[in-house]
Amino acid sequence: MGTFKIKNEFKPAGDQPKAIKELVDGIKKGLRHQTLLGVTGSGKTFTAANVIEQIGKPTLVIAHNKTLAAQLAQEYREFFPDNAVHYFVSYYDFYQPEAYLPTTDTYIEKEAMINEEIERLRHASTQALLTRKDVIIVASVSCIYGLGNPEEYEKVNLKIKKGDTRARAELIRDFIDIHYTRTNGDLKPGMFRALGNAVEVMPISERVVYRLELEGTKIVRIARIDAVSRSIISEPEVFFLFPAKHFITADDATKRALESIKSELEDRLEELKAEGKLLEVERLKRRTSYDLAMIREVGYTNGIENYSRHFTGKKPGEAPFTLLDYFPKKPDGSPHFLTIIDESHVTVPQIGGMYAGDKSRKDTLVEHGFRLPSARDNRPLKFDEFEKRIGQVIYTSATPAKYEKEHSERTVEQIIRPTGLIDPEVVVRPIQEKGSYKGQIMDFISEAEKAIAKGGRVIATTLTKKMAEDLSEYLKEKKIKAEYLHSDIKTIQRIEILTSLRRGEFDVIVGVNLLREGIDLPEVTLIGILDADKEGFLRSETSLVQIIGRAARNVEGRVILYADTMTGSMTYAISETARRRKIQSEYNTKHGITPKTIIKAIKDITDTLEREHHHAVDLLLETDEKLFKKAPKKLIKAKMKEMEEAVKNLDFETAAILRDEIRALEAKLPKEK
Repeated sequence: MGTFKIKNEFKPAGDQPKAIKELVDGIKKGLRHQTLLGVTGSGKTFTAANVIEQIGKPTLVIAHNKTLAAQLAQEYREFFPDNAVHYFVSYYDFYQPEAYLPTTDTYIEKEAMINEEIERLRHASTQALLTRKDVIIVASVSCIYGLGNPEEYEKVNLKIKKGDTRARAELIRDFIDIHYTRTNGDLKPGMFRALGNAVEVMPISERVVYRLELEGTKIVRIARIDAVSRSIISEPEVFFLFPAKHFITADDATKRALESIKSELEDRLEELKAEGKLLEVERLKRRTSYDLAMIREVGYTNGIENYSRHFTGKKPGEAPFTLLDYFPKKPDGSPHFLTIIDESHVTVPQIGGMYAGDKSRKDTLVEHGFRLPSARDNRPLKFDEFEKRIGQVIYTSATPAKYEKEHSERTVEQIIRPTGLIDPEVVVRPIQEKGSYKGQIMDFISEAEKAIAKGGRVIATTLTKKMAEDLSEYLKEKKIKAEYLHSDIKTIQRIEILTSLRRGEFDVIVGVNLLREGIDLPEVTLIGILDADKEGFLRSETSLVQIIGRAARNVEGRVILYADTMTGSMTYAISETARRRKIQSEYNTKHGITPKTIIKAIKDITDTLEREHHHAVDLLLETDEKLFKKAPKKLIKAKMKEMEEAVKNLDFETAAILRDEIRALEAKLPKEK
């Protein structure tokens, strides 16, 4: 307890104090599942941070994509600057999994681009969990995928102490044994080099160099050195060096694994022969024999993770080790950490769907002789396995889904917004008026024209892409500036369309599923939901509440549901919106708050990505021109340090600007002959 300390000028307000108190009380009472139902803008992350501070347990925060995870990690770092807040996501910038398409007899080899910086952050996460108690890990759903055995990973870390007796050759062997790579050039995480009577190593989890100076076989000095400036940061008496890979296996276990793989291969070849699959027999024999030879000779082969069960000693079908296994456990083996699942209505189904997709792909590879059956055990956790490993959990969402509602022993509400903004007024109108030619389209156009005349913007949601395109064209024929938006529109163009709407370059967006945009459009005063009574994913309880919430940024926000019948989803969405309106209105009256439309500067995000990015790079180059002429290599090193610091702080925009400046500076260096 008491290992976390928030450093923030703000104090809990509105519903936050009550929410914090109830969630903390629930955790202390041993409640396994709780939900924080908080509307957008109510400060759910700040509430969660206060819960973490009071409970004092290591915490796993799961988000449904990398970008959201990065944002959350930055927020938690700002709340807890003195604690260990880490970022754990997939280290692939690009990933094409191994697959086979029987219909076209097409084998797709695994292809991946590994982001070295994210791999470093993953190691920093696991090392923090094994060495500290004040740890928050913000992760994507990659946290349920296979990772090395934490006991082996912790067991083989090297404790290097000043005064130790270790020959230079022994140090080099020790580094190689835990998968560090020797180099004669610049060090990167996971590399070492020998320089005379010294050995320098850069841990896989840091951007600093440890220099070990020897006299004979004795370590007489340890220096912690800045990797860019080469200035000495400190001279520790001792430091721990963790393995450069999460999958670590002792020599005797590797020998057992090789025998086990060979035995499985023989059994599988007999099965395939009995089925008359001679092509598959030859394919599997050739591939697996090559992999065994590579593992025997160099300790590694591409796709080694497909043999992970043999190396970890797991039984067939048993759950793999994952990040969750690195979190602390109670003496009885049960989890001893807190889990917060952000945007749970999206994240929980995503976690639940990972196993089936992976299994389908692996089954095809096994059936056609590309992999041994044990490859199926290199997989994400099944949902029930995930549930058993997370202990106490808090789900956060504005629209909790069925799973959270059924499992939560306590739901805590956080409805009140500091701005005083109230959820929009919702009305229902018929799709087709009886005895009239006027239908939902003509009524929507009439209402849109009124909203536009007052300076507002308008959104219409349809059920299909074709309907969105057709309605957009029809609105243009009616002299209304409109544009459609759906999944076929590229990301940059989507951003341009949203920015143009805010600027008033057109007045109406017609979309299918606008929830995926994460849009924040305070100028929108009217939303028309067409065919609202067509039950399904796009007109579910969650979707309707989320769409209605898009109009909650403007005091004049209104939503029209076009329907001929009242569905259960509509009834829920309307009543839930009315309930939230009532709570906020009563709070505003009690505290004398007048709701105000959010004023948000209009920025073209694509300009930031393109024009402003290049402008920033050019400006830096101009500013640094004199320094470059005086000491070009020194300047580049300093810029590299700045870039690494920006990445460390998850400020990827600044890091990208510095990266491009470094490239431009390096291009100006005279070529060495």
